Amino acid sequence: MRTSHVALLSAFIPALLAPALGAAMLIIPSPARAADNDRALVATFCATANIKGSTCTRAKSYPDGRACDVKLTQERYAGRFLAAGNALLAVNYESECEPHATDFGGVALFEQNGTAHRFIRFLPGAQGHDCIVLAKDEQQDLLICTVGHMGQGILESAVARMQFSKKSGKRIEIAPDFLLRAEDAVNAYGSNVVMCNEGPKYFGLSNLAAGPRRNTVAVDVDYADDETIRTACGEGFPKPKELYHDLAPGEAFVPPGSEKTKRFTIDLLTGNAAPAE
Repeated sequence: MRTSHVALLSAFIPALLAPALGAAMLIIPSPARAADNDRALVATFCATANIKGSTCTRAKSYPDGRACDVKLTQERYAGRFLAAGNALLAVNYESECEPHATDFGGVALFEQNGTAHRFIRFLPGAQGHDCIVLAKDEQQDLLICTVGHMGQGILESAVARMQFSKKSGKRIEIAPDFLLRAEDAVNAYGSNVVMCNEGPKYFGLSNLAAGPRRNTVAVDVDYADDETIRTACGEGFPKPKELYHDLAPGEAFVPPGSEKTKRFTIDLLTGNAAPAE
């Protein structure tokens, strides 16, 4: 099972987030419909005349001063991602201004104070998917996401811990800490490829969830273990009808359906990943 989640991986760079001067504060009624909530969030960075539901047709303070549309999606995650200060709300958005390199969108970051929200800044390309929020300790939460990027038919994916930190000048920085990486080349080559002199290779990640113990997460991994690699490099697997890759010395094919799938546990403190017991 190959993940279809696509967010910037190899080009995901740290971004400095600074509170916008004069940023609006708002109170979202409770209870309120999702559409009303979105409109209230959009109003923190958009003139009323430019708001259409969850979309702003001309967002204020977009990076590089561009006049860009922003549409909030339903993927949003709130938590105390900094040990000090108020909780933060990260909302994925789509924008026609963003290219494939940033996966056509990013994250709109807000600060929460009770039911009030203050817009901080847009972060193009920083969207994660199927994220989970876990308590790190009594003062701070962790945001763990599935991220990835498709390029020339090769899907890179990873489980990443989104690191939030406050720098000088009260700037907030966010950067990914990749815990487990995978690469699926089926759409590029017609089959995955392994190196015969290397250990297990991971192809796909899915179904991210809290792990069995504190400070752990669990994820389904499609991979070639040592046994699979020995078979591929020995007698070999039946080759798919369509292949688009000439094997280099020491390489072997692991066609779709020949990989194994197991539930892995990732320790967030050590970064170790292993099949669940």
